[in-house]
Amino acid sequence: MPKDHLNTVFKGALILSISSLVAKILSAVYRIPLQNMVGNTGFYVYQQIYPLYGIGMTFALNGFPNFISKLVAEQPDETSKSLIARRAFHILSGLSLVVFFGLQLGATWIAAHMGDVNLAPIISAVAWMFVFMPWLATGRGYYQGKFLMGPTAVSQLIEQVVRVAIIIMAAYFSVRLGWDNYRMGTWAMSSAPLAAICSSLIFTAFGLRYLLAPAPTHPLPSYRKLTKRFVIEGGTLCLVAAVVILLQLVDSFTVMRGLVHQGQLPEVAKALKGVYDRGQPLVQLGLVVATAFSATLLPALTDALAKRQPIEFKRQTQAMVHVSLALSMAATVGLVALMPQINRLLFGSLEGTTALRIYIISILFAALITTYTSVLQSLNEYTAMIIGIIAGLATKVLANYIFVVHYGINGASAVTVLSLAVMFAVMWLGSPEDLQQVLLESGYLIKLLALSAVMGIVVILSCHQITALVGPILANTRGMAGIITVIGVLIGVLVFVAGAVYARLFTIREWLVLPYGKRLIKAVAKGKEHHS
Repeated sequence: MPKDHLNTVFKGALILSISSLVAKILSAVYRIPLQNMVGNTGFYVYQQIYPLYGIGMTFALNGFPNFISKLVAEQPDETSKSLIARRAFHILSGLSLVVFFGLQLGATWIAAHMGDVNLAPIISAVAWMFVFMPWLATGRGYYQGKFLMGPTAVSQLIEQVVRVAIIIMAAYFSVRLGWDNYRMGTWAMSSAPLAAICSSLIFTAFGLRYLLAPAPTHPLPSYRKLTKRFVIEGGTLCLVAAVVILLQLVDSFTVMRGLVHQGQLPEVAKALKGVYDRGQPLVQLGLVVATAFSATLLPALTDALAKRQPIEFKRQTQAMVHVSLALSMAATVGLVALMPQINRLLFGSLEGTTALRIYIISILFAALITTYTSVLQSLNEYTAMIIGIIAGLATKVLANYIFVVHYGINGASAVTVLSLAVMFAVMWLGSPEDLQQVLLESGYLIKLLALSAVMGIVVILSCHQITALVGPILANTRGMAGIITVIGVLIGVLVFVAGAVYARLFTIREWLVLPYGKRLIKAVAKGKEHHS
């Protein structure tokens, strides 16, 4: 891959990383006033239906755009790229209408099986966003296939800003006007289709220019063959992209009912489910970088394979796997170490801290799944992915209710982590030997585990020391929790970066992928010259 093209790929990854970071921060931040204004039960009402929204937006933002980007990258000229995008739009339109009518007609049935028939109007409200899914997915996929990440980034930010604004207004009016939690939830979920409309406007020019393209100059796959690829390849990508949200959907059908079977009163069970759902935005934040890099990695890897550059393909794959794993490991260990303070800071209490600490481990396996999926798809290796997804989802479906009945929300968290671990294990064992070795080369995994353990211990000890200095009363305030969290994050970053440099965790190429990696390399080089 030429150097300028590689730079374009990584710049695209940076653009998506920044936009994803901002969007995920918004997605996490709005939950703080939402939970504080409507309480654990109101949060439960919103979060019960959130997986349906999350699946739709994952299809529109990651799953189908990644697949469409591959289709576009495969085409030899601009006209063919435009026409393949148009055919993709037609196929997705049919799929979205099926989902839309299924949710509208089955809203009451779905709500009843979630254990709360009052959720039906909220399901009907969120269903409308699927009408706009084809437009968003096709536009994003087309531009990503041409390594242009700007339109995807802008549409993502618009969607989040509009949606968050409407949700906060719904929560505000709910408190001000005395709405019940279900009315608040309906208005909050109405934000999904309204935000989809606004973010779709970014692709208006794309639609007018490219969906009305002239006759093809090269043969295109028939609608029948293309639909088959959508179902097998695109469907697999969507399942993988939405894997964490699919597990949350299982939670929506099992956690509240399991808590009631355990002996909790329905209102208590709803509140506990709201506490458990605090983990979702934290996991989203931890996955920002891995998701953004994977979205850009797919067309880049396809391009490298098309040009028959196996060495470059392997180097880039190793860099992306190592960086994604390191960042997700650091985020996981840091969040686990700081969880009491983060829970107090964001949600005002220590309820569910153990469950959230367990749940956070999901970041590590979800990031690995996302990265390996991109590589396997570029190699057209789908068997391991499909088997892995089925095995992981089956683990969650079969074990979740039982674990909730016996261990409460701690059990639900444990099964989520176990399910993701099963998925990754199957994918890793089913991947080519070269891809398996990426994690084992040069003692990388051992170095990373040792460094992460040291970082976690230092952060925990530092937090304990600060707590002892200020006293238990002041330490339990929300403001002090925020101060301890910031200090803990800074200490964790310094320890991890210093340890990574000392242990030579990354190659030069891998450092260059990271933000400020080039500056760090120069600083280290100057330091060595100074001491020599």
